[in-house]
Amino acid sequence: MKFTTPKHLTSILPKQSGRDISGHISTRHQGGRHKRFYRMIDWKRDKIGVPARVAALEYDPNRSTDIALLVYQDGEKSYIPAPVGLAVGATVISALAADVKPGNSMPLSSIPVGTIVHNVEIKPGRGAQMIRSAGTGATVLSIEGNAVQLKLPSGEIRVFDSHCRATVGQLGNVEHRNEFIGKAGRSRHMGIRPTVRGVAQNPRSHPHGGGEGRSGIGMSSPKSPWGKHTLGKKTRSKKKYSNKFILQRRGK
Repeated sequence: MKFTTPKHLTSILPKQSGRDISGHISTRHQGGRHKRFYRMIDWKRDKIGVPARVAALEYDPNRSTDIALLVYQDGEKSYIPAPVGLAVGATVISALAADVKPGNSMPLSSIPVGTIVHNVEIKPGRGAQMIRSAGTGATVLSIEGNAVQLKLPSGEIRVFDSHCRATVGQLGNVEHRNEFIGKAGRSRHMGIRPTVRGVAQNPRSHPHGGGEGRSGIGMSSPKSPWGKHTLGKKTRSKKKYSNKFILQRRGK
């Protein structure tokens, strides 16, 4: 029996090619790309207490990890990112408390210390916004009242609300970071256009450009195409709302 992707869970992904609403390039080095269908991912896992069977594991061109098609007992279908160890035929559930096995979703307060999780909410009910890439996982370090400490893949230690939901397990396709693109054409299929060095451009296009022959950047500190210093300048806002939740920055 040939498996087909549910049509109501897919839609054509429009091409933006890095252009904003005015048609101007707002993100460089984007364009082309092969035609894609977007898969509707269930980031909220809000069917509480209804078991679901894993019907298929699929490739998703829109993300680095594979996805799993869930079929709930009431017949509803949805996609979730597939963690390591999740197999076709397995049963997963989203509940207030459940077994600690890959694919089960529950509040952080119900997950034991030392467990690896992914698809973590930043605010309760908003849906998963962190730990969504292939091979990533955060470790639950401690649970103290309404605060749960997680160690993120970057090494950062951050506090989350205990009511935020997370999914048990490490995301699959762990070898994605070792993937070799192999040729320029494959990058174009992915929508990635070439990047030209600043020193190879003319001075009207980039601050590093110009000069006779190979003359270097001609300045003490490199700059962006718009003339902003790019070496050692801190870009994180000192007033960012999440600063108070970060106990230890990455790399410390």
